[in-house]
Amino acid sequence: MFIESLADSVVKYGIPRADAYKLVAQTVLGSAKMVLETGEHPGLLKDKVCSPGGTTIQGVAALEEYGFRNALMKATDSCYDKCNQIK
Repeated sequence: MFIESLADSVVKYGIPRADAYKLVAQTVLGSAKMVLETGEHPGLLKDKVCSPGGTTIQGVAALEEYGFRNALMKATDSCYDKCNQIK
């Protein structure tokens, strides 16, 4: 859902859908590889790419404003609860 949503946002700005999926998937893959290969905390990696007043920190601020972390935590809670019900 994250990849689909991010691709939708890219399409909104004129990128063809097939290209949007490729760009977004590569972005997610690259971020995951950085975490795995460097062993650095994801927050530290984020801080390294957020220039003061830059585009990335603007995006981070919007994600925080609209509850991105909370939404992911609630989704995990829901999965955990369902798993316990299945047992």
